[in-house]
Amino acid sequence: MTLLSRMTRTLLAAAALAMSSGYAEAENFSQVQPSPQQVAWQDLEFGVIVHFGTNTFLDREWGDGTADPKVFNPDHVDPAQWAAAAKAAGARYLVLVAKHHDGFCLWPTGQTRYSVSSSPWMHGKGDLVKLTADAARQAGLQFGVYLSPWDRHDPRYHDSAAYDQYYLGELTELASNYGPLTEWWLDGAGSAGHVYNFDRYLEVLRTYQPNVNVFADVGLFNYGDIRWVGNELGHVEGENWNVIDRHGQLRWRPAEVDTPLHKLFWFWHPGSAYQQALKTVPELLATWEQSVGRGGQLMLGLAPDRHGQLPEEDVRRLREFGLALQRRYGNGANLAAGHAAAGDPEAQLALDNDPATFWSAPAGSSTAILKLDLGRPTRFDHMLAMERLDEGQHIHAYALQARINGQWVTLSKAQAIGHMKIDAFPAVTAQQVRLWIQSSVGAAQIRELKLFEVGDAGGQG
Repeated sequence: MTLLSRMTRTLLAAAALAMSSGYAEAENFSQVQPSPQQVAWQDLEFGVIVHFGTNTFLDREWGDGTADPKVFNPDHVDPAQWAAAAKAAGARYLVLVAKHHDGFCLWPTGQTRYSVSSSPWMHGKGDLVKLTADAARQAGLQFGVYLSPWDRHDPRYHDSAAYDQYYLGELTELASNYGPLTEWWLDGAGSAGHVYNFDRYLEVLRTYQPNVNVFADVGLFNYGDIRWVGNELGHVEGENWNVIDRHGQLRWRPAEVDTPLHKLFWFWHPGSAYQQALKTVPELLATWEQSVGRGGQLMLGLAPDRHGQLPEEDVRRLREFGLALQRRYGNGANLAAGHAAAGDPEAQLALDNDPATFWSAPAGSSTAILKLDLGRPTRFDHMLAMERLDEGQHIHAYALQARINGQWVTLSKAQAIGHMKIDAFPAVTAQQVRLWIQSSVGAAQIRELKLFEVGDAGGQG
């Protein structure tokens, strides 16, 4: 191969990597656009991540890599139950922790014996990644994997070059044998001082999974398609912009908000402290409103017990949460559906309970008003709005207003709408309502505008 052809291949590979990761040469935030894969991922809105391994049997959150594989011996592994419980809660994708920081692998990898193949579970013939991938897809969920870069068991970890080959071997197995993946988790925990060849990791990953979205901390700016929100409490802080500026580079990096179903516990534990940490339905609603309802993505942590099943209390809570979410924000509760003001038939495209359609402000406008007429005086206390983001995040300021006693009264206002924005305000009764786009770069586009009467604080705080 000539030097020129090698250079050409290198440049093409770099260009493909940049295009797949939301990179754009842009002068300002509004010019940066997401990839089609990022748009599709943001529409999933809510997923779960499953932690299950040797830690489950040793009452640990962080394994040290010394656990005997023989401790992993669940007697009734049931990924179909996990997937059904996740779907009942409203989740649309499931990520399995295939290897946590302790290095124990939940599939029969050819890279090490420190895996399920050395455990008594299924006589060493089991493959939990396959079982989970199959169960998730049968339930209608998309599937992803978490492969910890930090490995506290394998001795090759202390030799960066040797460990890179080891990790790439595991990555190749997971990326090529379990069907299309919607998300790949690159958790940076515990890796301080270690040098990884992330360039090579991503090259190999995208060879087998060109459409996968990579989760990573903002520090891995050039590699991630999704960014960690910065906490595990379940909320987005402040205004949420999808474009992040790091050292003058702009990237489309939507936030994923990871938080466990049991406060502070990612793995299952015996005892009352774990049971009492199970979040209540109001707490879960607040988490959803402060993550998905602030334009982020909710990733809720689920933890099977030593039998390999989610505890019945968890299954019941997830079902209760899903029902409460539908009662509060389901299409049937939307008071604005079909109520465009006279003279603006295109407004119906934002009032049809269909995010595939959208209302657009006049071309070239920087301000606009989307009007509603509810047909009669109607009581409401929450707004849900969705901006179309295919061409970037353009809305920089908005206000929701209602006509009360002949005057337009502002109920809520902020800067970012993004993928979704839920605003709570004191209940009002009004017939005429408008969403005033006060500032946008280019014509604003609204996929959905909904109104609800929740009847309480709605979990927001």
